[in-house]
Amino acid sequence: MKKSILFMSLFSITAGTTLNAQDSIMIAKPHADFPRAELGFRLMPTISAFDMQTSAGGKVQGEGTFGFGFGAFLGFNFTDHIGMTGEIIYNSLSQKYKDANLEREINVRYINIPLMISLNTGKSNPVNLKIEAGPQIGFNAGANITSNSGASTDTVQTVFATKSGDFGFAYGAGLDFVLNSRKTIRMDLGFRGVYGLVNISNTSKASGSDTYYILDRAIVRTSSAYIGMTLLF
Repeated sequence: MKKSILFMSLFSITAGTTLNAQDSIMIAKPHADFPRAELGFRLMPTISAFDMQTSAGGKVQGEGTFGFGFGAFLGFNFTDHIGMTGEIIYNSLSQKYKDANLEREINVRYINIPLMISLNTGKSNPVNLKIEAGPQIGFNAGANITSNSGASTDTVQTVFATKSGDFGFAYGAGLDFVLNSRKTIRMDLGFRGVYGLVNISNTSKASGSDTYYILDRAIVRTSSAYIGMTLLF
């Protein structure tokens, strides 16, 4: 009888321990199966703003013009609520302005690399709201200026020169929408802003009384909407 009671007690303890272990595994399993890595692609229509000066040395406000951008990013989610992404984006930025009855448009192209920290309401949710921010470094991929003078003529030569690099602060917010039952394919919608922190104008070229720099201590400010697809794995 004592042996039977002892056997029943050991069985109850063992069964209880096994059940608790199984419960712990079941509770932890969703976290273990949570997709950590992300690969995404985006299209980014962009409005840019530059600080410019006239041939008389005054400031001129440019007319905001739509540019475009596209890129890809690779991300890693530390938890369901915190992640980090590294991106590479090609941006073509344009702006129109008038000076002395002359219409001009400047175009600057950059390859930008932002590193963003993101805060999420829940990457495993069907709809995830996120905010993100981080530094961005840019590499100048070319710049030019076009003019539509009409009957007017320019009495001085315009010098439009930019530095080879840029550095700024990127920020934004967006929504992720689950598109499949496994929650590994998402549509990505959002806003991205960039505020430049350095002067991009290059005034190192020689200039005389008949020339002037169109950019004088200019910083880049952009606002973009984006739409894209994200794969989680």
